[in-house]
Amino acid sequence: MAREGVGLFAAFRVLGRFSGHVPHVLRYHGRHREFYLAAAVGRSVHTYNVKKLGIVAVSNTLPQDITCLAADRMLIFASHDNILHAFARNKEVVHTYKGHKAKIHLLQPFGDHVISVDVDNVLIVWNIQSEEEYLQIDFDKTTFAVSALLHPSTYLNKILLGSEQGTLQLWNIRSNKLLYSFPGWGLAVTTLEQAPAVDVVAVGLLSGQIIVHNIKYDETLMKFQQDWGPITAISFRTDGHPVMAAGSPVGHIALWDLEEKKLMCQMQDAHSTAIAGMTFVPGEPLLITNGADNALRVWIFDGPGGIGRVLRSRMGHSAPPTKIRYHGRNGKQILSAGQDGTLQSFSTVHEKFNKSLGRGSINKKKSKKKGLKLDTMALPPITSFASEVAHQSDWDGIVACHQGYITCTTWNYQKTSMGAHKLRPEEFSKHKPVDIYATAVDITSCGNFAVIGMSTGQVDVYNMQSGIHRGRYGKETAHEGAIRGVAVDGLNQLVITAGSEGLIKFWKFKMKDLVYSTELSSSPSGILLHRDSGILGIAFDDFTISVLDIETRKIVRTFSGHHGQINDMTFSPDGRWLITSSMDCSIKTWDLPSGCLIDCFLVDSAAVSLTMSPTGDFLASAHVDDLGIYLWSNRSLYSLVSLRPLPADYEPSLVTPPSTCPMQDVDVSGDEEPCGEMIEYVSPEQLGEQLVTLSLLPESRWKNLINLDIIKEKNKPKEPPKVPKSAPFFIPTLPGLIPRYLPPEEENDRQSKVVNLGVLAQKSDFYIHLEEALSTNEYKTPLDLLKSLGPSNIELELRGLAPEGGGSVEVMLSFLRMIGVMLNKKYNFELAQAYLALFLKLHLKILSLEPKLLEELSKLSMQLEETWIHLRALFNQSLCVLTYMKSALL
Repeated sequence: MAREGVGLFAAFRVLGRFSGHVPHVLRYHGRHREFYLAAAVGRSVHTYNVKKLGIVAVSNTLPQDITCLAADRMLIFASHDNILHAFARNKEVVHTYKGHKAKIHLLQPFGDHVISVDVDNVLIVWNIQSEEEYLQIDFDKTTFAVSALLHPSTYLNKILLGSEQGTLQLWNIRSNKLLYSFPGWGLAVTTLEQAPAVDVVAVGLLSGQIIVHNIKYDETLMKFQQDWGPITAISFRTDGHPVMAAGSPVGHIALWDLEEKKLMCQMQDAHSTAIAGMTFVPGEPLLITNGADNALRVWIFDGPGGIGRVLRSRMGHSAPPTKIRYHGRNGKQILSAGQDGTLQSFSTVHEKFNKSLGRGSINKKKSKKKGLKLDTMALPPITSFASEVAHQSDWDGIVACHQGYITCTTWNYQKTSMGAHKLRPEEFSKHKPVDIYATAVDITSCGNFAVIGMSTGQVDVYNMQSGIHRGRYGKETAHEGAIRGVAVDGLNQLVITAGSEGLIKFWKFKMKDLVYSTELSSSPSGILLHRDSGILGIAFDDFTISVLDIETRKIVRTFSGHHGQINDMTFSPDGRWLITSSMDCSIKTWDLPSGCLIDCFLVDSAAVSLTMSPTGDFLASAHVDDLGIYLWSNRSLYSLVSLRPLPADYEPSLVTPPSTCPMQDVDVSGDEEPCGEMIEYVSPEQLGEQLVTLSLLPESRWKNLINLDIIKEKNKPKEPPKVPKSAPFFIPTLPGLIPRYLPPEEENDRQSKVVNLGVLAQKSDFYIHLEEALSTNEYKTPLDLLKSLGPSNIELELRGLAPEGGGSVEVMLSFLRMIGVMLNKKYNFELAQAYLALFLKLHLKILSLEPKLLEELSKLSMQLEETWIHLRALFNQSLCVLTYMKSALL
């Protein structure tokens, strides 16, 4: 786990997980006057409001998947294996109950206590607050294996137990006494449910029979028989209609009229798997159901015949996703194709924006009539698809190929349904061969054309608007082997195809002519084109990856390091990184400019598909045998991450996949120092002898030196400053850019208002260092002093160099030599120009009269001329290259 929070990607959250095989729980919040629904999703509990089915809370994760769920007024109880936890405020674990030796499979809150039963037939009553055992009862498995648990309404301290043997027992928990044994009906009890009437309980049996029984008199009031296997859940309406609903293992719901004692109606295919939980909302015509098909549904009964319709639902894939891709350029929707045959869109912003585009079908009308279970018209799962947003409001924008199926389908994102066209070669329009199927698809960036590759080596182009066949690449086939990948460039100039025989071919998109063909080192398993940069990623059957530049048509990078089949690849939006996933359970990030592996981490289950957000903020992954789509945040966007190559002996660590709630990024400042490895780059003072280096000073310190007199004229005060009535206390400071306080002993000397001419006549530090430099030839100190001064002070210092200002010709010569040194070394170049310009402006008369200074000036003039000629040549060369890059047709 050391890698977590330190690598390039941090676990963020999972999309598309809503329900599992654990029955949901309905709770009423008295203060909010609202019903809430709690559902177990993996290792955490989701809480939704029933009104909008919007998620209001996600609990912290437990160490393992939740297997049992229950709730009372204050707490939610969830168990994993043999440990029971209690959540408060739908969020944090506040109690943990340890004592069971086997897996807990039944829970029942009971006032100040909670009852749990494990698969070894041990019943424990826990005190909720103290977490202590109040009572433990061991049942003999052979005579009474507990299979259902219920607290009958108004029965104080009593619980009713159902068994696999079919008998029922009523116990007093407080006195630990068996009050009554019901002989039962000779069949295992699967569920017990309290009816709205006191003393009446509905008993669901293994045979599909429902017994409505009075437990006070041990009398059966009515019996119902369901034909779809054992009863999985029972619920009663309490809004004035005497209706009982029963769930089945095949996903159908039967509604029984209790007054007329007959079947009222059936809701077939309410879920595609067993009905796990079913609850009527008290006092409302609403039924909530959930199942292992990853769906939560709220049904409303407002139509004729008492049948319900879906009012609200949240659903994901009922079988693991096989292919995921970001849709559009905003990075907010992920299209996902699953083994359940559906194509769905998941929003990274909010669940309410999720869409289901439905299942693929040969004939939609026939499929609707037959229903989910008997549908012979359903298409196999989608193996590959491509989508474009251009023209998606005008016609279909998604094209998909199906497992082992020759026909490719189009889908409409706006209408959230399967599209109008079935794309297949004309010669197979009447008969469908078994051994020929579509293997790869791509759609042009304009959304007008789809390119489809077949297992026979054919590559066809179709029009997306009309579905008309627009041509084929090659005479008969484009490749001798099966097509492993097709890609169209961003300008519809080239089509790139990869064949299993080990060839990559480039074709003219419109003319269908072969432009170039190159042999690969091994058979490719898939290709991926980054359209913006013209970089093609090629995955091989020998677990290596190559990167090909489509401009030069040369392989520019080769990466090896995976130890299993490469499942998918994705590029970062700028084309700098290639991220790959493999059956060796690793996800690796390769840096293309440096050709190095910069990040690698392991996951529990191999990633079958990867896609990177067009905005670069998330990496999304889908995994083997997992219904969720996992989001990993790109940490390089918001924190300092080392992008240095990983060492050859680097051992990747296992990273915990994201949970259902957004995780806070791990604060690594305390324990680990991810930036410890990163050596801060210190730029040398001068990159090269031929180059000119500028200073780091702001423009205000040198740019206006030559115009200081104009600036001073503009800034002249209009009236003399007024003396404040009461001046505030302050510590006197010395003049200069860096504020320095006047030492106390000097304070008295400065108080005199009489100008001390001796002070004015003193030589400045700059002047003294310039004098010294005549003999030492060291000009660094005077230059640093000058750099620290402001424009006015610089002018003052330069005026003071002339003889009439208290200076001398020697010091002026020293100043010119300092400028010469600066030009020789080619650093602080702009300062040398500014200081020299001001110096010439101030002392032109003196310079023209002194032969020593004139000689030094002529040397400087030659130096300046040479530097400018060299600079001009470099400028012209750079401008030439830039103009060529802008205008040339590459």
